[in-house]
Amino acid sequence: MVFQISSALLEACVLSVLEKEDLYGYVLTQNVKEVVDISESTLYPVLRRLLKEGCLTTYDMPFGGRNRRYYQLTDKGKCQLQLYRQEWIQYKSGIDKILITEVKK
Repeated sequence: MVFQISSALLEACVLSVLEKEDLYGYVLTQNVKEVVDISESTLYPVLRRLLKEGCLTTYDMPFGGRNRRYYQLTDKGKCQLQLYRQEWIQYKSGIDKILITEVKK
């Protein structure tokens, strides 16, 4: 993809995916990668930042003799997601006015 994704937009994507269900890191990365070209190494700093800010919480579940760390949206994370969605609508609308307009002849 030619366009760079900002850290705020990546945070919004992570929060949105986690709004649907709790996920562990690998599956979360795969879900986000379906729409944005990122690596796991890109996603984990975002997860740590969201944890530090109180937007996410974690819990471990055993699987195959190991623990998987699941990420869960907090109430603060839900509020932040709503803010990101409002901001996105305004941002997208402005960009669409420039990029998605027909040239009048």
